[in-house]
Amino acid sequence: MIDFNNKSILITGGTGSFGNQFVSYLLENYSPKKIIIYSRDELKQFEMQQRFSQSCMRYFIGDVRDKERLITAMKDVDYVVHAAALKQVPAAEYNPNECIKTNINGAQNVIDASIANNVSRVVALSTDKAANPVNLYGATKLASDKLFVAANNISGAVGPRFSVVRYGNVVGSRGSVVPFYRKLLEEGCDSLPVTHPEMTRFWITLDEGVEFVVKSFSRMQGGEIFVPKIPSVRITDLVEAMSGKKDYKVIGIRPGEKLHEIMVPEEMAHHTVEFSDHFVIAPAITFFDKSLDYYNNKLGEKGVAAEDKFEYHSGTNSHLLSIDELRNLDKATS
Repeated sequence: MIDFNNKSILITGGTGSFGNQFVSYLLENYSPKKIIIYSRDELKQFEMQQRFSQSCMRYFIGDVRDKERLITAMKDVDYVVHAAALKQVPAAEYNPNECIKTNINGAQNVIDASIANNVSRVVALSTDKAANPVNLYGATKLASDKLFVAANNISGAVGPRFSVVRYGNVVGSRGSVVPFYRKLLEEGCDSLPVTHPEMTRFWITLDEGVEFVVKSFSRMQGGEIFVPKIPSVRITDLVEAMSGKKDYKVIGIRPGEKLHEIMVPEEMAHHTVEFSDHFVIAPAITFFDKSLDYYNNKLGEKGVAAEDKFEYHSGTNSHLLSIDELRNLDKATS
């Protein structure tokens, strides 16, 4: 496994749910030289400083739209996690240019700053909505994914290596459905809202997401999109698990929302390698280093080609969480 001891790590959008959990993991398991939180919200940084005030912590006010500030922040940095994004689907539909500026232009700025500072490895966080996107948020994250994959050619033989981690809804993350439902139940809501009764989503905990990112740093050769094998959930099962009732109120699908999510589209099956606990979508383009073997990663794990016409789809996922499993998960993350 990669060693973060005496290394400098920068996290864009580091005050979010992932950033807080990732920092906690690093401090519990390693002795980093520096952990740099790069984000634009001074209040969230102030609040995070109350939780993490260790001598290795650094807090940089800055926006990923500002390349010069990123270049300054990344001086002497070894590893970067790019978590900054505008993520709310309806907000992106109503404010498309703002979403493009952060999620696409910001991604390119992170790439340019990483190359300028000769960072060792960069992992960019993506989303299931980037596969066959129907909303602007997903489309911008697909563009971001393509930028990070292609960045391996731009960085050359001795420059930074770039990879992407793509996963589904994070249980309990800020703005997600679980804390929203909890709040409604605490307020005495009789019937939880559901956008569509057939809706399914991929499901991952914050701990699982952090551990997968850490492993991806160790596994990566550059250019991969890492996809974890995770369960799916029916939204109606989640309602019953949290409220104890089968009743719900259908409010209609929000602008840009899908019924189901896909993490590996069928069109990418011939680029997909299956490992025991994850998939790798290999680059569709050829890099300068033609010897890269995505069937054998840096941890010595061996993969096999995905089946023809394979698709990783939340509605057909073989692992669907039961109501009891959802109740246990709700208790564990509350």
